[in-house]
Amino acid sequence: MNLRRTAEFVGIGATGMLAVLMLAFVGLEWLRGYGIAGGLYDQFIFFGMWMDVYLGTNVFSHGFMWRSIATAVFIGIVAPLVGTYLVHREMALIGETLAHTAFAGVAFGLLFSATTGWDGSLLTVALVVGVLGALGVQWLTARTNTYGDVPIAIMLTGSFAVGTLLISYGRGLSGVNIEEYLFGSASYVTTGGSQLMAVLSLLIVSVVALTYKQLLFITFDEQAARVARLNVTWYNTLLIVMTAVVVVGAMQILGVILVAAMLVIPVAAASQVAHSFKETLILSVLFGQLSVLGGYAIAINQGLPPGGSIVVAAIVIYLVAIFGSSRSVSALSTH
Repeated sequence: MNLRRTAEFVGIGATGMLAVLMLAFVGLEWLRGYGIAGGLYDQFIFFGMWMDVYLGTNVFSHGFMWRSIATAVFIGIVAPLVGTYLVHREMALIGETLAHTAFAGVAFGLLFSATTGWDGSLLTVALVVGVLGALGVQWLTARTNTYGDVPIAIMLTGSFAVGTLLISYGRGLSGVNIEEYLFGSASYVTTGGSQLMAVLSLLIVSVVALTYKQLLFITFDEQAARVARLNVTWYNTLLIVMTAVVVVGAMQILGVILVAAMLVIPVAAASQVAHSFKETLILSVLFGQLSVLGGYAIAINQGLPPGGSIVVAAIVIYLVAIFGSSRSVSALSTH
């Protein structure tokens, strides 16, 4: 057990160091036009050139690839972090729903851009629409007498229907291109997109750290939380809004179709081998990072899209966790 905890501690430490390194890159790229930041950024790229020479690749000397990897690293942390609460609340489908809602936002932004010449951030539009969709799901769930997953299914199909109608309407207009948003792309990640993901990731990690006990309480016993006068509606809304934020950020790499995978698969793998909720949280983040790094290794080596490669890597880790688990059902502690 001590060896296991040591391995988890080392893994979390390495993940933290990697995240700090990627945050540093994003910050240097943002400030590269100001004094010493530009020199440090050039040194970062120079180091990437040496990595390419040593590894025989043509990847790490390009700023857009570091930007993409940084965004994926952030996703590998925050998606399992939020997904752990969703999976244990049997709300795994919500990620797919909000991805389709964000797709409608992108479709609206693309159509608006094509018809008016607006050149603002489509990611920001998707974020706003995704958050509004999250609030809409929460509102429907609180005010209908149907089963819990019915409002989610309605929002999932409805938002995707709106998105397809907007795309079909704007098909003949120049500038309407949705494929990269559907399937994700390493080259799609913009400077603004990586910066936004960095800021949102810091925000999500901070919120989860500050509200860990409250979110844990409503996850395992919502009725008791209400009796204890905890504002359950507020924390439910907070969780679903964080989910929308993660989905929009992850859509850059994974695309609408695959984005929900990183909310669910690392958590499912962690649940097979963890002995407590806290350990599930830790292991899901570690498995998320292994999925990201393994997926990018596959993508770079074989010239494949990173999104699909990351999800396949996550599934392999999940299967290994199943075969490596000593029990068929997890007896999960809330400690």
